[in-house]
Amino acid sequence: MEALTGISLLIIIVAVVFLIILLYYVPLGLFITAYFSGVKVKIFRDLIGMRLRKVSPQVIVRNLIAATKAGLDLNISLLEAHYLAGGNVTNVVNALISANKANLDLGFEKAAAIDLAGRDVLEAVKMSVNPKVIETPLVSAVAKDGIQLKAMARITVRTNLERLVGGAGEATILARVGEGIVSTIGSSITHKEVLENPDSISKVVLSKGLDAGTAFEILSIDIADVDVGTNIGAILQTDQAEADLKVARAKAEERRASAVASEQEMVAEVARMRAKVVEAEAEIPKAIAEAFREGNLGVMDYYNLKNIQADTDMRNTIAKPDEKKDKEHN
Repeated sequence: MEALTGISLLIIIVAVVFLIILLYYVPLGLFITAYFSGVKVKIFRDLIGMRLRKVSPQVIVRNLIAATKAGLDLNISLLEAHYLAGGNVTNVVNALISANKANLDLGFEKAAAIDLAGRDVLEAVKMSVNPKVIETPLVSAVAKDGIQLKAMARITVRTNLERLVGGAGEATILARVGEGIVSTIGSSITHKEVLENPDSISKVVLSKGLDAGTAFEILSIDIADVDVGTNIGAILQTDQAEADLKVARAKAEERRASAVASEQEMVAEVARMRAKVVEAEAEIPKAIAEAFREGNLGVMDYYNLKNIQADTDMRNTIAKPDEKKDKEHN
């Protein structure tokens, strides 16, 4: 009796395990849902085959039901292939449904390519229907009169589905618009022209076709704010004047140092000449004594020479106070 009870319990366990495996490989509930939704799904080829190919039947069948109810012509093979490629089947199907309701030209192949490229295809479709506003940071530029202006723009863009794969993103749009703002302000003769007509910036920037090669189409560019910054021209002129003043001071100091050096050289030359004069004067007594011995100089000649020397010393003494006054006056 106990042996029969053990066998019965084992049979029940095996039956339960078999039922769980059967229900896993044959999702009858999903098959019934598809059948009453008007979607043709075969148990062995589709449901069991997807389990064996490591594909989620719930994702494929439920998205196929949603697409069929929305009037899209899709099949299991397309959805399964996109799933195996690593794509987001739910996102692609929802994007196709949204595009179909908005009368946008978007096929499954293009949507799948956008999804596999790493783009959010559903968000792209939503942006095509409801354009997005991108706000630039404050862009600084200087007009020709040297006044700095700071402008901020709001860019209204929508997704260009044709260029979404391989097209540049929002950062490129912001960079190009910022470049256009700087160029427009920089080409203005005065900053007052920009303040009086801020829409001239948006007109010039919009006419340049800045959305070329991007994943977006620029609908409008609106200047949200323009502020007056610093007077860059005056600052540059002030800096240039200070630089010129430093150069002039350096040149003046160079000339002063050259003059001092020349003066010192002249003083040294005068000192050398005086030394030679003193040396020559030291030879005079010797020459006089030699003249006395040889009879070339008499006593009266000697006294006349002394008188001339005394007169010269007197004149020098009289002239020295005037020279001192001249030096003090200078």
